[in-house]
Amino acid sequence: MAMEVAPDLVLCSPAVRAVQTWEGVAPGLPPETPVELDEVVYQAGAGELLGRLRRLPPEIDSVLVVGHNPGLEALALGLVAAGDPRLRMRLETKFPTGALAVLEVPVAWHDLRWGTATLVDYVVPRDLA
Repeated sequence: MAMEVAPDLVLCSPAVRAVQTWEGVAPGLPPETPVELDEVVYQAGAGELLGRLRRLPPEIDSVLVVGHNPGLEALALGLVAAGDPRLRMRLETKFPTGALAVLEVPVAWHDLRWGTATLVDYVVPRDLA
């Protein structure tokens, strides 16, 4: 599925590899996309990442998190409650470096809880080859 997803905000770990990943993605997004290098994202577990998302301001409709496993994988798995079963199986099988899970969240950020999101798309680097 081809999608156009442009985040209102990028939360990026300050780790060199995460910043390099962001720099590789950035040309495909509007140049005015705000980026926060956020220490919370560095080595964060799923609970810490969920807490960070819950603190997003309500005017942010979409966010791209560039961080690290196992925290990002656990966050995605914990948030997803619905979506295409084949995409969910792929997500559950492996979340490699460079993977992108697109989640739809039907609640305000401060109400975000485990099991509230729908997996809309899931892309791994080999899909782009």
